[in-house]
Amino acid sequence: MGSTALAIKEDNVPAHVAASMGAGRGNENVGAEVQIPRLKLLQKMHDEVDKNHPKFVKGAEVGLFYNTLTDQVYSDTLHIISITFSSEYTVWKNRDAGGGLLGSYGSAIAAQEAIEATGRPDDYTVSPTHRHMLVLKDAETGELEGPVIMDFANTKLRVSKTWNSQIGMKGGDRFAGLWTMQAVPASNDKGSWLNLDVSFAGWTKEEDYRFAEGLYEQHGK
Repeated sequence: MGSTALAIKEDNVPAHVAASMGAGRGNENVGAEVQIPRLKLLQKMHDEVDKNHPKFVKGAEVGLFYNTLTDQVYSDTLHIISITFSSEYTVWKNRDAGGGLLGSYGSAIAAQEAIEATGRPDDYTVSPTHRHMLVLKDAETGELEGPVIMDFANTKLRVSKTWNSQIGMKGGDRFAGLWTMQAVPASNDKGSWLNLDVSFAGWTKEEDYRFAEGLYEQHGK
């Protein structure tokens, strides 16, 4: 007679599970239904850095990177691999109307239709956006984390365009290079904020390349 325990403890992977660990059978139709975390650079206006706001995140500070799904706070410098790129139109609810993401759309027309459907079009703003799917690499441990999505909009669009040009000039697969992304100060006559700087760190190691290749096969087609 077998054990009366409901299940085997998570840290003791049994042989019958380990034998098919890479197959993932039963998950064939999940695909894009999995929520991919978003990465953002924390700015002065973000709720996560406001200690008096319900959405405040412990350890969150202006200039650090933040995972919106896990609430993990990173440093102001990341090592990243870009898996895929897409261009779209993101609709945001204005902060004075409550803030938040309405959705992302493939055309300006589709974005405007979504805004009109809310019945309160003045509460929303359309932002042309470059979307990068990334892998993060820990500089100390070498561990890889991903995929995560990062949106480049407004002043970050120019950074994204430059980065795309650099990737194209390097040649090869998009995920063949490791890049360093960090927060940098920016300002104009309307105020100051933080923008991004992305620079080439070198070619990906083979194990990192294979990891990124697997994510591309899963999400990039």
